[in-house]
Parts: sequence; structure tokens; C-alpha cells
Amino acid sequence: MEKRIETPLTDEVIEDLRAGDKVLITGYIYTARDAAHKRMVETLQRGEPLPVELKGQVIYYVGPTPPKEGQVIGSAGPTTAIRMDKYVEPLLKLGLKGMIGKGYRSPQVKELLKKYKAVYFAAVGGVATLLQRHIKSSELIAYEDLGTEAIRRLYVEDFPVIVANDIYGGDLFEEGRKKFAKIEI
Repeated sequence: MEKRIETPLTDEVIEDLRAGDKVLITGYIYTARDAAHKRMVETLQRGEPLPVELKGQVIYYVGPTPPKEGQVIGSAGPTTAIRMDKYVEPLLKLGLKGMIGKGYRSPQVKELLKKYKAVYFAAVGGVATLLQRHIKSSELIAYEDLGTEAIRRLYVEDFPVIVANDIYGGDLFEEGRKKFAKIEI
């Protein structure tokens, strides 16, 4: 059974999520990859405001391709999350509640998720066209010069993800490795 959640996320929603939960997200989420994360952190270090309010928000680690005629957005599959790990804490301090990517997170980020009450969602890589169908609108918000890595505001409906890391230390990737290690071949 899937849990349905809406953005912006609250502590109560985060507290109800556990590693392994299948989740359908509806609402606005933001896109940002390496270059945008670096620029946001540099902006904060200069004491300047970010171009987006992060409280309760979700960032999707994606660099969508340009849309073809009749599309809202092009291919929009997740990118590897661990590349953003060094930028996570300043954004969590501002109230970021969720991140969507592929692959595991560092032990440091898993601790930060507990500390700041946030979750990491995994989206399935390799199914960008299927994920694209859940994106109903896309609006350029900031850093247009970064091209596909610019920050965009997406409206998503029933966007499918899995809770990979929760605020209780649950880790879907570790659990999967343990289960696989018990299988005798």
C-alpha cells in the first residue's frame, strides 16, 4: 500500500514515514543538482537570501532535458544523490524536509536527517519517461545560466518514490544488503 503525501511537508508527515514506504507525492517540488546546490550554499555563506523558500519543501535531484513539443518537461530521471551530500546541512537548517534522488546517502547525511527531521526518497533510475508523466507543470525559478541544472518548480501528481532514509535511522539500502546477504545461492 502506498502513502499519499502533499507538499509542503510537515514534521507530522515526516514522523509517519519509514524506510521502505512507497509514497506518492502531490504538490510543488524543486529541482536542483550539483551546480545549483553549490550556488545556493555560496549564497547563504554571503548572507544573502535564497531564490526559493525551503521550509517544508522537497528538492528533486534532476536535470531535466528540454521538453519536446506538447510536453511539460523532457526526460526527468533522478541523479545520484551522494554528490549533493556536502551541501545538505545548510539547506536542512532552512527547513528542507525531503530530497529525491537515486542511490545511497553518506552516514553524515543519515544523521542530519534525524537531527533536522527530514527524509530521503529514492526514485527509480532508468524510468525517466514514466516519471515525466507525473510532472504537470515546470517553471524556471533561478540560475537560468545553469541550463538543465537551473532550479525549477515542478507541480507533480502522485509522483512515485520510496522512503530510503527516515528520521529513525532506517536505511532501505542497508536493509536490502542484509536481506541479500542471507540468501544462499
